Parts: sequence; structure tokens; C-alpha cells
Amino acid sequence: MNELIEFSPEVAAARAQGLPVVALESTIIAHGMPWPQNLDTAREVEAVIRAEGAVPATIAVMNGRIRVGLSDADLQQLAQAPDAMKLSRRDLPYAIATGRLGATTVAATMICAQLAGIEVFVTGGIGGVHRGGHESFDISADLQELARTPVAVVCAGAKSILDLGLTLEYLETHGVPVLSIGQDNFAAFFTPDSGLKADFRMDDAEAQARFIRAKWALGLSGGVVVSNPVPAAQAMPREEIDAITAQALAEAEAQGIVGKAITPFLLGRIKALTGGRSLATNIALVKHNAQAGARLARALHASARNTPKP
Repeated sequence: MNELIEFSPEVAAARAQGLPVVALESTIIAHGMPWPQNLDTAREVEAVIRAEGAVPATIAVMNGRIRVGLSDADLQQLAQAPDAMKLSRRDLPYAIATGRLGATTVAATMICAQLAGIEVFVTGGIGGVHRGGHESFDISADLQELARTPVAVVCAGAKSILDLGLTLEYLETHGVPVLSIGQDNFAAFFTPDSGLKADFRMDDAEAQARFIRAKWALGLSGGVVVSNPVPAAQAMPREEIDAITAQALAEAEAQGIVGKAITPFLLGRIKALTGGRSLATNIALVKHNAQAGARLARALHASARNTPKP
């Protein structure tokens, strides 16, 4: 077992008993939502996973170790920490070596989940190619991580602040399959339908699990994106969110906001411009993803365990 990993008592017990475990990121707590909704959402998402018969494992870096599963006190610390690092692949060694508090992004959570032997990870939305990425090369490390790390990522598609067409092209180039639940098209975070087709529609967890097992049994490296659209009742109108996103992007450009800072800035501005409705949508979609992710984890757990990963 990697000496840098520390399991919570709940996750350690689940591993000992052979129960399905679902990884959760911590950037959504430290950087994705305001206080106190971030803490409330973290608790509610974990409760959804437990109610579906799986065990949640929220991941963060604390005191020089990768913590797989957090106590309520840990969640509160992350939710109120003004200086928590936002950790992607390149940042993990620094946070561990220096003892910094760090919240894991999609890429970093995938790395930690694989180290911990967890096959399913639930997030809100994956990163992707930023608008103008064909010139700026501003491409989230999430996409390359999906190409190399064998973890299934359940999400509400990619964040609508991105260039979703280029994001899907990048995933296709790197052989990352995109499965969609309940519809043929890829989801667009705040709205169910991006207007762009996913690779395969697979509505039930058992079918998704068979696909994932087949991929890894073939020796095909990398993860799988499972696109789970936000429920229609909690979704935002596509035209409204597109117009607000364009305004927020223009403000970010005018203020020179780039890199890691841009996504939290854009989500914050969209929240302000929608009067908080986008935050309610964000919370709803994460909880919906947690339900789908727990069901997938159970299905993978129930499937044949003798299919080796690459």
C-alpha cells in the first residue's frame, strides 16, 4: 500500500469488507461553491452515495498525505480554507512535499482514486478545451488524465464555459469513450443537452459496467466519461446560460483572468448573474451524478473481478 495514502476508518472498513467505494473530488468544496453551500453539498452528496449502497471517499491532500475519505471536521476545514491549493497532476507532489492543504481537481482525484484502488469517481463536470483553445492551448489536464488513468468518471458532461466541440474532439483523439445516460447527446453541465453526440448511449449501470470491464480487459488504457445530464426540472435554459456565459467570459478577458483562476471566476460570475439559480443547478447535478456513480460502482463490484486493468 502506498505510504502516502491514508484511508478514513469508513473507507478502510469498506475495503476490508469488499464494499463498492466512490471517489469524490474536493475542489468543488474548496473552490467550486461558496460557504456554507459547499459544506452542505459535500455532506448531501456523501449521503446520496451511502443511500445507494456504496461508500463515499472524498479525497484531499492534508498534512503531507493523500486522504481518501474525510471526516466531517475535514470537510469543514476544506469548506472554510481560504488558502487551499487547487491540485492537478503537476501540483500533487508539491502539496505532499510541503504539507500544504490541497483540494483535488478531476485529474488529481483520478490519480488518487487509482492509487487507492477505486474504479468510479463522481464530479460535477469535467474540464476541457477552453474557448479559443486552438490558439491559447488552454486545455484542462483532466482530458489527458482521462486518456491515461483507468477510472470511470461520472459527470454532467463538461462545463458549458468550455468549447464542448473541441473537448469531445480531444477525447476522441485520445481514445476516451464518452457514454451518455438517458439521451444520445453529451450533457452541458447547467443544461442537459449540448447538441453534440456522445459516443454511446448506455442508460443502465450494468451495461456501463460491462462496457468498462470490456475496455480494460482489452488492455485499453485510460478512463471512461459517463455523461449524466442534469434533471430537466433543475436545468437552466440553454439560451440564457449561453448569453450569461458569454458575458462572464468577456469580463474574465477584460480583467486578464487566466489559468486555474478562470473556472472559479466564471462560475462565480454566472452565479451572480443568475441570482444564485446556477448554484442550485450545480448542487442538483452533483447529487444526481452521485446517484448514478454509486449505482455504477455497485454494478462494477458485482461484475466479474478477474478482468485485469492495463
